Amino acid sequence: MPRLALYTFGVLKSPLADPAPLTRELHESGEAIYRKISGYPGYLAHAEAADGARGTHFDLDWGAWGEFAVPTWYGKGRTVETTALATTLSLWTDLRPAFDAIYTGLHREALNRRYDWFERSEHPNHVFWWVSDGVIPTWQDGVSRLEHLHDHGSTPHAFTFSHSFAAEGTPTRIKDIGPQSDQVL
Repeated sequence: MPRLALYTFGVLKSPLADPAPLTRELHESGEAIYRKISGYPGYLAHAEAADGARGTHFDLDWGAWGEFAVPTWYGKGRTVETTALATTLSLWTDLRPAFDAIYTGLHREALNRRYDWFERSEHPNHVFWWVSDGVIPTWQDGVSRLEHLHDHGSTPHAFTFSHSFAAEGTPTRIKDIGPQSDQVL
């Protein structure tokens, strides 16, 4: 049964090492959000550094998730002092559970504050694609799909919630599937 891969990428206003309250707040909310989402129905896994290692994203061993990669438009640093990005790579059973997890609760609250932490960009900040059962998407896969989305718009190869595709490649709509009080699409 195919699974849904999700890659997110955002450029932060300040480096991860910045001791400013907003940066600390982002880190703290991110940890709580991951704990909440990891128990959500339909969530399967997300990229984690092997052995819980610490360091820059670029220096870590990501195991089966592959070597860390970023889109070509990321122009900030790659050292502990200068890295200014937030990114995720995860697997889901389907669009509905991903939508519900992302647009409710703690993650929804963080989305409402995203411009406090992230630079605005004309580039997409997330991309979905379907993978075969047993396939672990890599960081490079995510980057490739995000860049494809930017260059070609939503296609069965790389798509968004707004213009999504079923596993067999047919267009599908997810409008009206999320909790009505939290719906944003």
